[in-house]
Amino acid sequence: MTRPARILTWTFSSLLLLLAILAVVIATFDWNRVKPMLNAKVSEALHRPFAINGNLQVRWQRELEQGGWRAWVPWPRFIAQDLTLGNPDWLKEPQMVSLKQVEFRLAPLPLLFQQIVIPRIDLNQPTASLKRLADGRANWTFDFGPKDEHAEPSPWVIDIGAIGFDKGQVSLDDQTLKTRLDLLIDPLGKPVPFGDIVGKASAAKAGGAQDYAFGLKVKGRYKGQALAGEGKIGGLLALQDASQPFPLQADLQIADTRIVLAGTLTDPRNLGALDLRLRLSGASLGNLYPLTGVTLPDSPPYATDGHLVAKLHEPGGAQFRYEGFNGKIGNSDIHGDLTFAASQPRPKLSGNLVSNQLLFKDLAPLIGADSNAEQKARGGASKQPAGKVLPVEEFRTERWRAMDADVTFSGKRIVHSESLPFTDLSSHVVLDDGVLRLEPLRFGIAGGKLDAQIRLDGRAVPLQGQAQLSARGFKLKQLFPTFEPMKTSFGELNGDADLKGRGNSVAALLGTANGDLKMLINDGAISRGLMEIAGLNVGNYVIGQLFGDKEVKINCAAADFGIKDGLATTRLFVFDTENAIIYINGTANFASEQLDLKINPESKGVRLFSLRSPLYVRGPFAKPSAGVQAVPLALRGAGMVALGVLVGPAAGLLALVAPGGDVPNQCTPLLEQMKSGKAPRTVKAG
Repeated sequence: MTRPARILTWTFSSLLLLLAILAVVIATFDWNRVKPMLNAKVSEALHRPFAINGNLQVRWQRELEQGGWRAWVPWPRFIAQDLTLGNPDWLKEPQMVSLKQVEFRLAPLPLLFQQIVIPRIDLNQPTASLKRLADGRANWTFDFGPKDEHAEPSPWVIDIGAIGFDKGQVSLDDQTLKTRLDLLIDPLGKPVPFGDIVGKASAAKAGGAQDYAFGLKVKGRYKGQALAGEGKIGGLLALQDASQPFPLQADLQIADTRIVLAGTLTDPRNLGALDLRLRLSGASLGNLYPLTGVTLPDSPPYATDGHLVAKLHEPGGAQFRYEGFNGKIGNSDIHGDLTFAASQPRPKLSGNLVSNQLLFKDLAPLIGADSNAEQKARGGASKQPAGKVLPVEEFRTERWRAMDADVTFSGKRIVHSESLPFTDLSSHVVLDDGVLRLEPLRFGIAGGKLDAQIRLDGRAVPLQGQAQLSARGFKLKQLFPTFEPMKTSFGELNGDADLKGRGNSVAALLGTANGDLKMLINDGAISRGLMEIAGLNVGNYVIGQLFGDKEVKINCAAADFGIKDGLATTRLFVFDTENAIIYINGTANFASEQLDLKINPESKGVRLFSLRSPLYVRGPFAKPSAGVQAVPLALRGAGMVALGVLVGPAAGLLALVAPGGDVPNQCTPLLEQMKSGKAPRTVKAG
C-alpha cells in the first residue's frame, strides 16, 4: 500500500472511529447532567422559575413516515418529565404551569441551516393557572428584559408543526373581565367523527377536519355571570398547516343565554378563522351586550340558528358574519345576515333582517312597553309603576357609543290582533357615535302608511329626541274591520305630528315634548260598540250620553293640538256628525298623565238634545272618568269661532285633506267655514 493510501485509510478510519465514539457518547450520555444549566438558562430568560424536576432523556430513532433517504437518518426524541413554570414575583401563588411529561422530535438536518424544526410536541397532563390583575398585569405575558436596539436579530427560526395533548386542567382568574373559570380536558375514550356532530354536508365542506378526541367541561363566572358548559375538541392542534381545521363543539349557558356551536378553527397558531354553526337563545337580545359588546335592543325571549364565519386578521379589524340565520323573537320569526366588524374608531354592526310575520306585542320591549313580569324575565332594570301608561324604562344610551350600526329591517306582515292587523313594517336603523336614527320607520296600516323620521341623541344628558310622523290614507273600513257600519265607508284618517323632547324614556320624552299634532277623519261612523272595539271604555259613557245606543255617521272629525312642555292643548277638536257638531276643548298632560277635556255638543236640524249640560273627561290616562258638567250648555258652543280663534287651525288642517278620491271629502266644507270665521250651520239646542 502506498504512503498516500495509508494516510487516507488512516484518516478515514479515525473519522469513523470519532463518529462512532460520538454516537456512543450521545446515545449513552446522561442528559440529566445538563438539567441544572438548562433550568437556570430558561429561568433567566423568562424572569421566573423553570425546572425539569424529573428524568430528561434523548432517544434516537428513525422516522419511517418521513420516507426516502430521510427515513434512514436517526432523529432525536426528547422526553422530559415533571416540568414546572413559576409565576412572576408579583403573584403570591408560586406555580403557573406544570406538565407530567413533554415529548418532542427534533429534525436534525435543518439544524445545518439554523432551523429548529419540531414536527410535533406532546403535552401530558398539563395544568395551568392563568391570572390577570385589575391593573392589567397577566402571568401569561412574559418579560424578556429590555431589547438591545443594536443587537442583530437571531438567524435561528423555530418551526413547530403540531401540538398533541392529554388530560389536563386550566383555571382562569381575570379581574379585568370579572371572570373566573375552571376548565377540565378529558379523553373521550373513543373518538367521535366530525361528521356525526356537524353533519355530513358540513364535514365535506370542512375539508378533512379531524375527529373529536377530547371532552371539555367548564364552570365559573364570565363577566360576573354564572357560566357552565361542556364540549369537544380535536386531539392535535396543527400550527403550521393552516388548511387543517381544528374541530370545536360547545354547549354553554351564561346566565340566561345559551350558546351552542360546532365547527372548526382554521390556522390555530394565529387564531386565523372560525367556521361554525351557531345557535343562540336567551331571555332578551339586550342581554348579549355584556357578553359580546354588541349593542342590541331589548326583546322577548329569542332563539336563532345560523352559520358564523369569523376572519380574525382582516386589515380593518376582525370580522364576524352570521349568515343565513333563522329564528324567533317572541312569537315572531326572524331571518337575515349580520356582520360585526371590529373596526376603528368603533366596531360596526351591519346587515339585513326580515320577519315574515311579526307580532306587534313583540316590539313592546324596544320602548319598555311590555309588562312588569316580562321586563323582569328579560332582566329589565326599570319597572312600570302601577297606573302609569307611558313606558318609564330607560334607554341604555351608555351602550350606544360602544359601536355603530347600519341595519335594515322588514316586517312583511305585522299582527296586532285579529280585529286590527297592521300590514307591514320597514326601517333603516343607523347608530353613529351615540346618535340613533330611524330613517325611515314605516308602518303599513289599514291600506295607508305611517311614516316616521326619528332621531335620538344619546350623547346628550338627558337624551334629546325628535320625531316627525305622517299618517296618510288609513282606510276606516280596514282600520275597524269588525265594525259593520264602517264596512261601506270611503273615509280615511290622515295626520301629522312634529315633536321634540328630552329624557331617557318614552315617558320622559313625551313629558317634556314641544310641537304639534294634527289629525283629520272623514266619512266614518261611531257607536258604543266601536268604543269597545277600540278599548276606550270611557268612550261608552260619552257616546251613550250624546247618542244613546245608536250608531251615528261622522262626516268629519278634526283635531289640532299644540304641545308645550308635555302639555297638549286643543286648538281645534271637533266632530261633525249627522245629528250634531261636538266641540272638545281642554288638555292632555303627558308629564302627569292627566286628561282634562270638556265636550260641548250642538244639535243640527230639528233634532233636539236631551243633554242640557256639557260632558267632561278627566283623570289619569290609565283610568279616566267621565261625567256631566254642573253648568248649562253654552249657546252656539262654537262661539270661539266668532273671535277667529279657529281660523288658523282650520286652515292648517285643510292641508291634510287628501286630493282626489271617489267621494268628496266631507271635512272640506266644515273647515272652509271655520277658516272663513263662520260657525257651521246648526240649530240651537232647545
